[in-house]
Amino acid sequence: MTLFVLATHLSFALTLFLLSAAMTWVMLRVRILDIPNHRSSHEQPVPNSGGVAIALTVMIGFALVYAVSETRIAERHMIGLGAATVAIIVVSQLDDLGKLRTFKLKLATQILAAMLLLVFGIVIKEVTLPYVGTIYVGWWGYPITLIWVIALTNIFNFMDGLNGLASGTAVLVAAAFGLFTFMEGSLFVYILCYVILAAALGFFIFNFPRGRIFMGDVGSQFLGFLFAVISVIAAGYDASRTTLLLMPLLFFHFIFDTSFTFCRRLLAGEDVTQGHRSHLYQLLNRLGWSHVQVSLLHFAMSGLQIFGGLWLLQIHSRNRLVVFIPFIAAEAVYAMLVMRAARRRGLI
Repeated sequence: MTLFVLATHLSFALTLFLLSAAMTWVMLRVRILDIPNHRSSHEQPVPNSGGVAIALTVMIGFALVYAVSETRIAERHMIGLGAATVAIIVVSQLDDLGKLRTFKLKLATQILAAMLLLVFGIVIKEVTLPYVGTIYVGWWGYPITLIWVIALTNIFNFMDGLNGLASGTAVLVAAAFGLFTFMEGSLFVYILCYVILAAALGFFIFNFPRGRIFMGDVGSQFLGFLFAVISVIAAGYDASRTTLLLMPLLFFHFIFDTSFTFCRRLLAGEDVTQGHRSHLYQLLNRLGWSHVQVSLLHFAMSGLQIFGGLWLLQIHSRNRLVVFIPFIAAEAVYAMLVMRAARRRGLI
C-alpha cells in the first residue's frame, strides 16, 4: 500500500469518525429515551438513539465503498450484505421505539435477515476440526451460518448493558480484525472494519466513561450482526481467507458470559426469553464495581484475546482450537469468583 493510498484511507476513516460523532451529538437531542426499570443499570432516562448514528455512518461508508472502490466482493454478495443489514436496522429501530413486543418476533426478523444472506450466497463453506483439518461442509453450511449469525447478533445485544462495554469492545475488535485480515491480504473486509471502527468510536466518546447516550437495539443488533457476517465473508469471499475461528476468539468473553448465563438460567428453570440482570458482567456491577471498572476489565480481556488472535494465525489450522484453552480456563475462574460473591450477597 502506497503512502497516498494509506493517507486516503486514513482521511476516509477520520471523516466517518467525525460524521458518526456529529450524528451522535444530534441523536442526543432526539427524545427517544431508555426509561429505567428493574433490569436497568442506570437510574435516569437516557437517550437511546446512538445506534442510529453508528448504523447510518457504516451504511454511508459501505455505500461509498460500493460506489467508488474496486476493492469489493462480488456484487450479489454486496447487495445481500446491504439488504440484510438494512433489515436489521429497520427492525431494531422499531424495537427501540417500542413497536416490537415479544422476543419471538425479534428473533423471527433476525432469521429473515440472516436468510437474506443465504439467498445472496453468503454461506460458510468450510470448517476446521482439530486433528482432522479443513473440511467442506456442503449444505450444512446454511444452518451453520444461520446459527452463527443469529447467535452473535443476540450475544452482542445481551452484552450491551454498561457504559462503553459493547461500543468499546466493538472498536477493539474492528481494529484487530481489520489489521489481521489486512495482514492476510484483505482489501474489502479491512476497509469495512475501519468503517465500523470509525462509526463505533464516534459513538464511544459519548458513551464512555459517562453514558450520555445508549446505542439501543439498533446499534447492538446491527454491530453483532455485522461482525458475524464479515467473519463469514473474510473466511470465504474476501482475498484474505481468514480463519472463521478468529472472530469467536476476539469475542470469546462475550460468548462465554452469554453461554454461561443462558445455561445457568436454563438449569435453574428460569424463562430464558425474559430480560434479567444476572449476566456475569451485570453481577460484577451489582457487587460494587463501577461501569468504568467493569468495562475496563472487559477491554483488558479483549486485549488478551487480540494477542490470542495473533497466536491463532501463526499456528497450523489443525491446532488452532488449542488457543481457546487458556481463555476457557480464565473465564471459568472469573465465573466461579463472580458467582461465589453473588451468592454470598444474595444476588442470585
